Amino acid sequence: MNNFPNNDFDVSSLISIGIIIVILIILISLFFRFVPVGLWVTAYFSGAKVSIGNLVGMRLRRVQPSEIVRPLIKATKAGLTLDTNQLEAHHLAGGNVNLVVDALIAAQRANIDLEFEQAAAIDLAGRNVFEAVQVSVNPKVIETPLISAVAMNGIEVRAKAKVTVRANIERLVGGAGEETIIARIGEGIVTTVGSSESHSKVLENPDSISQTILRKGLDSGTAFEILSIDIADVDVGRNIGAKLQADQAIADKNVAQAKAEERRAFAVAEEQEMVAEVQRMRARVVEAEAEVPLAMAEAFKKGNLGVMDYYNMKNIESDTSMRDSIAKGTNSSEEGRE
Repeated sequence: MNNFPNNDFDVSSLISIGIIIVILIILISLFFRFVPVGLWVTAYFSGAKVSIGNLVGMRLRRVQPSEIVRPLIKATKAGLTLDTNQLEAHHLAGGNVNLVVDALIAAQRANIDLEFEQAAAIDLAGRNVFEAVQVSVNPKVIETPLISAVAMNGIEVRAKAKVTVRANIERLVGGAGEETIIARIGEGIVTTVGSSESHSKVLENPDSISQTILRKGLDSGTAFEILSIDIADVDVGRNIGAKLQADQAIADKNVAQAKAEERRAFAVAEEQEMVAEVQRMRARVVEAEAEVPLAMAEAFKKGNLGVMDYYNMKNIESDTSMRDSIAKGTNSSEEGRE
């Protein structure tokens, strides 16, 4: 009978111990999940100075510790002196920490003076700082599109240039990009070809284009330094001068045709006005002829016109009509003989 209380005590103790163990396991799991101990161990044996408190602070600031610690380890192994505060501040500003560290390592290997603040500013400016360091070490070739220009004799010349540039680290922030270089090269080609008296001179000496462009200092205000300009291709295009003259001739012809049509329309309108005026004059004649019998009747009444006078007038009219008939017949026979 005395053994039952002891058994109850043992069972309750085991349950309590089990609950404590489960709670400890949960706490340890949460600790290892919240605190990246494995990352801290890696950083410790790599020589990077990262404390547990820094890792916890990153978690609280919603920063992924691996995005800060791994670039820090890489920088430490490369001999760079950086701390987590610099990397974390750049990360929170929206920068690419890993890319900046790669650029710093590449610049150190190439003996290029590049500080972290400068690299971070270039990265935040939207430029690829690692690529910029690579282009600074290994110059880049920019190929322009086919650019058309017209010489003074009216012949079109098409040229394509290859520009070898090197990145200028000091001017990456605020400096113009590749589009400006290409635009300025195109402007130089158009200016050089346009000032040439003949397209044959450009074809004989294409190097004159690159020399003219280099003398203008087209890389000023850009993020690059132009090392060389090589004309890759030069070709003859259309005869722009002849085409312009032909177009001008067609335009002049159209203008002349329009003016002639205007004059013709004016003449037709004037002719119609004259026809209308003739009709008006004929109407007046008819109106005047209609008044002649009335005037004659009035003259008979007043005694101003006698019967013999009337017959004489009729004889004169008949004689005039006969002469007109004879004249018309003569003209018709002469036209027939012709």
